[in-house]
Amino acid sequence: MSGPKVRLTSLDQDWMMQSGCGTCDLLIRKALFQIVEKLNFLPVLSEEDLLPEVTPEEGLWSPHLEESNDEGLQPTCFERSEDIGGLWRFQECDTDWKASIYKSVTINTSKEMMGYSDFPIPEDYPNYMHNSKVMDYFRMYAEHFDLLRYIRFQTSVLSVRKCSDFSTTGQWDVITETVGKQNSAIFDVILVCTGHHIDPYLPLECFPGVEKFKGKIMHSREYKYPEEFRDKRIVVVGLGNSGVDISLDLSHTTKQVFLSTRTGAWVVNRVSDNGFPLDVVHFTRFKNLLRHIIPLYLMNRWGENKLNVRFNHENYGLKPQFRFLSKYPIVGDDLPNAIVSGRVLMKPNVKEFTDTAVIFEDGSREENIDIVLFATGYNFSFPFLEENILKVNNNRVPLYKFVFPPRLEKPTLAIIGLLQPLGAIMPIAELQTRWATRVFKGLLKLPSLDDMMADIAKKIKENEKRYIPSQHITLQVQYIDCVDELACLLGVKPNLLFLFLTDPKLALEVLFGPCTPAQFRLTGPGKWDGARKSILTQRQRILKATKTRALKTRSDNDTCLVSSLCIKIMGLFVLIAAIFAYL
Repeated sequence: MSGPKVRLTSLDQDWMMQSGCGTCDLLIRKALFQIVEKLNFLPVLSEEDLLPEVTPEEGLWSPHLEESNDEGLQPTCFERSEDIGGLWRFQECDTDWKASIYKSVTINTSKEMMGYSDFPIPEDYPNYMHNSKVMDYFRMYAEHFDLLRYIRFQTSVLSVRKCSDFSTTGQWDVITETVGKQNSAIFDVILVCTGHHIDPYLPLECFPGVEKFKGKIMHSREYKYPEEFRDKRIVVVGLGNSGVDISLDLSHTTKQVFLSTRTGAWVVNRVSDNGFPLDVVHFTRFKNLLRHIIPLYLMNRWGENKLNVRFNHENYGLKPQFRFLSKYPIVGDDLPNAIVSGRVLMKPNVKEFTDTAVIFEDGSREENIDIVLFATGYNFSFPFLEENILKVNNNRVPLYKFVFPPRLEKPTLAIIGLLQPLGAIMPIAELQTRWATRVFKGLLKLPSLDDMMADIAKKIKENEKRYIPSQHITLQVQYIDCVDELACLLGVKPNLLFLFLTDPKLALEVLFGPCTPAQFRLTGPGKWDGARKSILTQRQRILKATKTRALKTRSDNDTCLVSSLCIKIMGLFVLIAAIFAYL
């Protein structure tokens, strides 16, 4: 194929995940932007999990990066640190610009839901991986696709500015710094994958008397090990995933942990029905269809009743001031055990500080507090971009489909992974990049400015109506709705009617099984011949990780993720509706 010479850069300074992970990879096939996908998703970036891939017109794969030379592509990925991994690469000491995790972090999304669509995570890996296993997977991926040679390590991106002739060329002037030496280069397209877990949000001004407090005040990004807090009395402020996880980690070595929350939260367990991972059980196309059919108040009642069966949230001081689906639940496998055993004591919001005590809004007071740890989240920004390119206002940023700044004269810059899904971020980021690269190549077009702004406003309005006010309310997305929207734009959404007519076995798994990333490799640009097998064997890979003690029992084939007989019967009546809903 012939085409213009193109240099693509993937900005990958620090990116991490909510469960977090930065990734950058170039998947390369024979088309012009294929390499971008995978290079951009290797964990060189900073946040939760991305995997850019660019697919060729013919949708053929090439295992050799060298074939991209036929298209004149010169991919470049800038990474500020000395290695890949972003947030998921644990380090004893972190710098202000690097995303950070603590030693015990285990990801909150299961391996089948978070892996790259064309590279399943090894079957013997645990369903919920420790951060070291996530890093091992990233390294396997980078080695398999020979991606490291495209990454410039220890290189900071200082600025990305439009060229003087941007309105006609869409090109960018990128200034970088390596070992104190600055360089400038012109690039045709930019993928920004820096994440949003770097700049700590520390609202000390909201707490009267904090300046008097003589103990230590810190943010969760500074936390590494529980041993350094042995025999301390600690207040953790913030009932998010990090606040809960750190409280549990600390509770085994400290004298006492107090977990403070303004609003409470609904708490879920990683392990769900029949021992399967939570997201594997609940993130299915069939159940997603039911969520759109069943009234919201019934879904809220069902969810709250189900969670209260495990433990009564009111009795444990956790019952929130909002309904089940009005805010994302938190993952706290051991939280009720820690509360019932007294290792963690729930407290309301902090009212004020004294020199040695913390006073809470209910009037209670805890003396001799040694440390207050704020797990209050992060701000995000793009300091290397000019405000007229992308302006962040009160943690809100207008992006079409969470990817494209709508007001650019040429769509040659895309933001990857700047959202907070209820579910895994890597499959979403992968689809974002696949779509973006086809837009870059001119194979797909963006709508008019008015249409893009209307879509952005619609999403903001929907989120404000559904969710309670929060720091990143405009970034929240539902997993299946989000991946399907991107898949439709890209032309890779599975056609259930066609599958039922041609491959009923696969169709049933696509409809009733977990909505895993391989579903978006069945057809269209980037089709992968191994996708069908990956989908049909996903249950075996899930069980392989736990069945480490072999028993003579019924066949694994008898195990079904759709465990409820009621759901199965209902499925017979709504099957046709489901098929047409997903055409």
